Amino acid sequence: MDEKKIRELYAQTDIKDVFDNLHSSADGLTSEEADRRLNKYGENTIKKVAAESEWKTFFKNFISTMAILLWISGFIAIVSGTVELGIAIWLVNIINGLFSFWQERAAKKATDALNNMLPTYVDVIRGGKKMQIDSKKLVPGDVFVLQAGNSIPADARIISASSMQVDQSALNGESVPESKTTKYDPGEGSYAESNLVYSGTTVGVGNARAIAFATGMNTEFGRIASLTQKQTTTSSPLTAELNRLTKQISIIAITIGVIFLIAAIFFVKYPFAKAFIFALGMIVAFIPEGLLPTVTLSLAQGVRRMAKKHALVKELNSVETLGETTVICSDKTGTLTQNQMTIHYIWTPSNEYQVTGSGYVNNGQIELNKKQLWYEENPDLHKLVQIAALDNNTSVEPVKDGGKPKILGTPTEASLIIMAEKAGFDKQKVLVKYPRLRELPFDSDRKRMSTIHRWNDTQYIIFTKGSFSDTIKQCDRIQVDGKVREMTDDDRLRAKKANAEYASRSLRSMALAYRVIDRDVDINKMPIDEAESHLIFVGLTTMSDPPRPEIYDAVKRCHQAKIRIIMVTGDSKLTAKSVAVQIGLTSGKARVISGNELEKMSDDELRKALKGEVIFARVAPEQKYRIVKNCQANGEVVASTGDGVNDAPALKQADIGIAMGQTGTDVAKEAANMILTDDNFASIVAAIEEGRAVYSNIRKFLTYILTSNVPEAIPSVLFLFSAGLIPLPMTVMQILTVDLGTDMLPALGLGAEAADPDIMNQPPRKRSEHLLNKGVMIKAFCWYGLLSSLISSGAYFFVNWQNGWPAKGLAASGSVYMRATTMVLGAIVFTQIANVLNCRTNKTSIFKKGLFSNKNIWYGIVFEICLFFVLTVTPGIRQLFNTTPLFASDWLFLFLLPIPLVLLDEARKWLMYHKQNNQNNQ
Repeated sequence: MDEKKIRELYAQTDIKDVFDNLHSSADGLTSEEADRRLNKYGENTIKKVAAESEWKTFFKNFISTMAILLWISGFIAIVSGTVELGIAIWLVNIINGLFSFWQERAAKKATDALNNMLPTYVDVIRGGKKMQIDSKKLVPGDVFVLQAGNSIPADARIISASSMQVDQSALNGESVPESKTTKYDPGEGSYAESNLVYSGTTVGVGNARAIAFATGMNTEFGRIASLTQKQTTTSSPLTAELNRLTKQISIIAITIGVIFLIAAIFFVKYPFAKAFIFALGMIVAFIPEGLLPTVTLSLAQGVRRMAKKHALVKELNSVETLGETTVICSDKTGTLTQNQMTIHYIWTPSNEYQVTGSGYVNNGQIELNKKQLWYEENPDLHKLVQIAALDNNTSVEPVKDGGKPKILGTPTEASLIIMAEKAGFDKQKVLVKYPRLRELPFDSDRKRMSTIHRWNDTQYIIFTKGSFSDTIKQCDRIQVDGKVREMTDDDRLRAKKANAEYASRSLRSMALAYRVIDRDVDINKMPIDEAESHLIFVGLTTMSDPPRPEIYDAVKRCHQAKIRIIMVTGDSKLTAKSVAVQIGLTSGKARVISGNELEKMSDDELRKALKGEVIFARVAPEQKYRIVKNCQANGEVVASTGDGVNDAPALKQADIGIAMGQTGTDVAKEAANMILTDDNFASIVAAIEEGRAVYSNIRKFLTYILTSNVPEAIPSVLFLFSAGLIPLPMTVMQILTVDLGTDMLPALGLGAEAADPDIMNQPPRKRSEHLLNKGVMIKAFCWYGLLSSLISSGAYFFVNWQNGWPAKGLAASGSVYMRATTMVLGAIVFTQIANVLNCRTNKTSIFKKGLFSNKNIWYGIVFEICLFFVLTVTPGIRQLFNTTPLFASDWLFLFLLPIPLVLLDEARKWLMYHKQNNQNNQ
């Protein structure tokens, strides 16, 4: 039998049969029977899936495709006789692996929690006696007691209840608490049965007794948690892309190695052994040893920048996945909205008042015609505020240390308390004058709540609030401008029209009324129906869970970035669409699909619907998961946001799961890849921008390192295809000096480059668009690389020209040869200075972005100049790298070299920018 049918069985069966089924009674289980069941069913906890061992996590960082390539490269270098180089490559791999492990381990520690939602203790009835036990020891058949503020420890059937309302938003996404009674009502949406309560939800007001029928992993809470545990983790898009890039580079390097091997044998007439070692050296030279550490550090810097923007990323590769996001499947309550009920309007027969501010803090005022009004200034407002505040069991704890206010009670009553405070009403002071004598609690049949107070020496006053339709039918009088008169049909019609108008805007209305009775009535024996009859209608309050203030700009930026946002909520269709249209998420033409409608749709129909404007309402956890999966089937890269237990399966399935850090459940945080520590949807947009910047920076780095490969290869090409007539202008050790020495720090600086200004005005990159694409290769090989090759090779011939070439042959040894090869190395180092600056932007001028705005690059530039200087003047090192001290004129030439190259590329960017603008204007 599936879980839904089991729930229906326990909800619809007579309570006596429930006791029989669970072999229990109103007196609860005996301690002996409870112990036996604990052994049978296990503890009432959410079991965590076995975590990956630390050792496995550690070694995983050393066996990626790129890491394996570097291990092989180091081995090849050692075999070819350059032991120091091989060890250096291996050290790069080891340091990178250790850094990746440390970064991900730190993130894991920051989010390693799951069971915090379950209460620590629960009051149970065992053997007819009430006792307190650890909630882990609760078993099916236990009878337990619930009071306001309690977290519910198990799925249970209600035995008795008084004014019971439960906040189930963590489970079903509903912003409005569910009323709970002993009578069965299926309700609307998931987990809406009126006589069942669920593990992990919270009692807002009232009290109850219930009998547990499911504990631990058998609860709905546990079942949803198990859905996330069964899902397998797939490789991130960046991992797949880096694996592809590694294969591409390996093929290029091996192909070049084979070509150079053949050329060395047939053109230069090298012996096979010497030619093979030379070819191995070229293969190593063409493998970007700095790619892996640069990618890792770029991701880590992205993680740190995101942390400053309140986004905690658990896995490094998740950073870049954000940048690819094409669709965000977002929960509504607590994600797009504040999850804080707020009164917006007060309606009385004479006036409509606007209530400013939002949330559970007194940050607004009551306004009439845009002028502030205090409650004493109008008799109708006075009475309405009085009813709202005194016929109320909720209190709001003030904000502490920048946190969120805490409510003890229901969101609806909390909104009324805050409204009264905005009107200047002091509830505690007024209660002294008009003390409460009796409460007529809310129930789902009457849909009203009343309190009876002392009014004066001869009278009591009854304050009533409730749903509009269920309250106005009890009214036969109306207060207008402080005067009470008979209520006419026209009065009812006007009130009904006002209520309908607010409902069309997805605002929930609450009617407020009162009556005064003589003191000779025995209020303790007065029937509820009699007390709530002949009421005087005062007016309406209208409320909603308002959108987050920052959501409007965040949605706008997502649309600019061609990212679609699909609302997936447990709330009603009307409310969902109203909020979506209000914040600009969709137009008014968007299709709204309910959970029941979704259940009848095939996957093909769903995928078709997902391509248009669509909103999902009243959905179950499995349906959220299905929506995400079908978005992915449409080729979308999906980010799924949420804070409740109901969001966890979708968070796990999504390419990037985003949980709320403050209001989010631990199950949601465990399933997510990223946690928003400020619960701010706008932080997602900032994180997406960082993700895009990371990918852009990796591509900039790739362009930069591929650029240096061209001038490194040309000297060997000249040597080989001249059959040795042109002495080797650059040795293998000099090539590796650039790859592992001078290029490394500037490349890491590129990894920290700020996002280009227009990065969020571009659509997400397509999955078919790869890191090493046509544009990168053209820019690296045919533009930057070609210029660097001409200059560096030209420097070699220029030094020889200064020393008599072509009248005499090119120097193959001695001081002239050493100076010529040193100038080739120097020219590559200094053209790479220009190239790293040019790579910082794609189309924007580097001067507009700020020539010195990236300090890391300039630290790298200073380092590579110093390293090159050390290589040219230090005895011992000079012999190893085949360098020699340069003349002052040589240094002057090298220092001036980057200037024309930067200006030339600025001209190219200017032409590209204006060409694109002209195309956009056509």
